[in-house]
Amino acid sequence: HVFRISRRVWRPLPTAVGARPVEAPLHVRVRSLAGSAIDESVASQLAAIARRHDQLQEEIAAISDFASARYVQLAQEASRLADAAELHGKLVAKKDDAAQLHLFLADEADAELRQLAREELDACEHACTELARSAASVLQELERRDSAADNEVSGAVLEVRAGAGGDEAALFARDLFGMYTSYAARRQWTVELLGRSDAPSGGCKEAAVLLRGFGALPTLRYESGVHRVQRVPATEKMGRIHTSTASVAVLPEAEEADIELRDADLRIETCRASGAGGQHVNTTDSAVRILHIPTGITAQCQDERAQSQNRAKAMKMLRSRLLAAEQERLEEKRTAERRGQIGSSGRSERIRTYNFPEDRITEHRCGLTVHGMDRMLRGELLDDVIGAVRDAEQEAASQPDRSAAG
Repeated sequence: HVFRISRRVWRPLPTAVGARPVEAPLHVRVRSLAGSAIDESVASQLAAIARRHDQLQEEIAAISDFASARYVQLAQEASRLADAAELHGKLVAKKDDAAQLHLFLADEADAELRQLAREELDACEHACTELARSAASVLQELERRDSAADNEVSGAVLEVRAGAGGDEAALFARDLFGMYTSYAARRQWTVELLGRSDAPSGGCKEAAVLLRGFGALPTLRYESGVHRVQRVPATEKMGRIHTSTASVAVLPEAEEADIELRDADLRIETCRASGAGGQHVNTTDSAVRILHIPTGITAQCQDERAQSQNRAKAMKMLRSRLLAAEQERLEEKRTAERRGQIGSSGRSERIRTYNFPEDRITEHRCGLTVHGMDRMLRGELLDDVIGAVRDAEQEAASQPDRSAAG
């Protein structure tokens, strides 16, 4: 683009068809880069990410099966890199504008037009500086996620159960479940409902969901534990604050090779589904309950109309629970004291309090307090809270090393 400048208005003028765009001399382009304070390492990382993002978009466009694992993996990676790629495009555009302004200043003699160009150049370079800061922050976040294995696709079975507090606990469990599914949507994870049992009050007795995507398991493992809520129930006429709890368990998705199940160790029972479902409910034995006899661990599902589908989902839940139990047994055998460290998945640990009257969320494992209950329950603050817990865990883990070094 070249610029047409009048006394009051100036705007980009498209080049003629077939004409090559005017390119600033090398010394002008270098001066433009230096003036906008763009770090070369940031620029080069952004350029590499933008190229990878373009490549991903081409590969995604060539896939016709939107439900395939390949499509999901590419789409999630593209989403992870989208912010950095967008910033790269904006930076390139602003740097090109700055180069054109330098060219104009080199040739223009009119003092008033030169002043207008200098003001626009200052604004352009200020925008470049702000974009560079945003880019550095985005790159830092990408690096943090990469170091936390967030760049790998993993599956997590998340289970929410109402605890102490009756109907209010069930309502809180429903709120928590909604928070995690909203968060999963923000992270571009796939969501598969494994089972849900609703309470008559409209709350949720228990629910289980399989979340798959970049960093799903290493991120959500910090959510295991007891979540406490303090608020005034809708049925409370005296305005008293009630305290209720809900427990969250995060289990690794079990693959076929992880757990060996013998038919002789399983007791499979079928019964008629209950709850909402129209004529199908209470008419066919579609609900499935599977008991693993050696451990006593059970799993059940009634969400699907077909018994075979419910059996497959119940088996998936059972495998994940058996895998989690085995991993917990090995973990306790290796180091019993680790259960008390930050981020352990002990069901009896109160990890977080949601205080509705004060619009406050307190993370007990690291002492963090944030405000904005609506944003929290939409999953918008969960990254900040989990990041603080992760940092505190890493700091606690480094304490023995520092004392030993001393």
